[in-house]
Amino acid sequence: MNVAEDHLKSSQMKPVTARADGSPASEPVVSKRSARGKLLAQLLRTFGDPPVELVLWNGERIAPARVTPVATVHLLDRGVPLALLRDPQIAFGDLYSEGRIDIEGDHVRLLEAVYRGSASREKHPMLRALSRVLHRPRANTLGGSRDNIHRHYDIGNEFYSLWLGHTMAYTCAYYPTASATLEEAQIAKMDHVCRKLRLRAGERVVEAGFGWGTLALHMARAYGVQVRAFNISHEQVQYARERAKAEGLADRVEYVEDDYRNITGRYDAFVSVGMLEHVGVENYPTLGGVAARALASNGRGLIHSIARNRPARLHPWIERRIFPGACPPSIGEMARLFEPWDLSILDLENLRLHYARTLTHWLERYEAQIERVRSMFDEKFVRMWRLYLAGSIAGFTTGTLQLFQVVFAPHDNNDIPLTRAYLYPG
Repeated sequence: MNVAEDHLKSSQMKPVTARADGSPASEPVVSKRSARGKLLAQLLRTFGDPPVELVLWNGERIAPARVTPVATVHLLDRGVPLALLRDPQIAFGDLYSEGRIDIEGDHVRLLEAVYRGSASREKHPMLRALSRVLHRPRANTLGGSRDNIHRHYDIGNEFYSLWLGHTMAYTCAYYPTASATLEEAQIAKMDHVCRKLRLRAGERVVEAGFGWGTLALHMARAYGVQVRAFNISHEQVQYARERAKAEGLADRVEYVEDDYRNITGRYDAFVSVGMLEHVGVENYPTLGGVAARALASNGRGLIHSIARNRPARLHPWIERRIFPGACPPSIGEMARLFEPWDLSILDLENLRLHYARTLTHWLERYEAQIERVRSMFDEKFVRMWRLYLAGSIAGFTTGTLQLFQVVFAPHDNNDIPLTRAYLYPG
């Protein structure tokens, strides 16, 4: 059984026929029925009555009906209920980070339950409109993108190295077997990308958004190509350049500290892994134009991105506190990359459950290094990133988030394999 299946199985709720006091389990348990308790019970109903128990600072309990709660949320002071009622999507994460909310039980199972319960709420047009007004994402202009990226990726290479592993790959891995390690899966992902691009020795590749430079080095080392890679995170660029020099690949990989909009030249392949969610839908035609101009007539391109099944913004707390400016697109929105430039989509693959497994490995490593993280930052940071990683796992296991890899090419490129056998050698 894989990691995602483990989470899904553990999230199944067990029916309860009676409570501990012998009364039938037909209504939510709300001891004392205070005004705050009634409002919180209504809030839970708004979120689809997830199987979650709330315990207030004064001992008042609000429990789900007919099911065993998957977790208990402790509200630790008088101000918490009103903060939750004002803006639950932002307040829950902030209150947990500040230690004013605590979670008893598995964080992932709790968030899975909330996401499942919230599915119908997110489809309600009035609530979606209200959320758009309250939670406007940051802009991804030239200056805005640099600031957004700086706030997430430039918080310290040492921090990321604690839990990403030696590949320093901060994108979805690819697990060829259930027993693959994180490092094995990240290398397998890079090979999966390179096979999709059908890279050949001597070709030129341009990469938009290269993280800590791992894929560019792998393409040069294992496939014999020349790579020019663009990124606007200063910390990542410096790290990648030092790494290329140490591995003797500085003459085959050029790391450029610049925005993707400034890519020039012609290449055999265009690749972007994990950048699209930071671009902003309004900028997709621009990115597509960059790719179209960059590709030679027989060129190939690949976009790898967190995505949605339908248009929706990233969870507002994650966008505000973790990933400013991020927005995962739907397939329809991704089409804005290709349609204006007559680029042909050749292949689309969904790696959603691979990302759930990747994130589970990251969270395990993060928890193992928690004292180091606390010494580098503070308790608020520790709790904030724990919630972010757990919430991301839940997003993929519940289907709230998807992970799409899209292969494309110029419309008249006939250098296309007739089958997919090349993806799975041996």
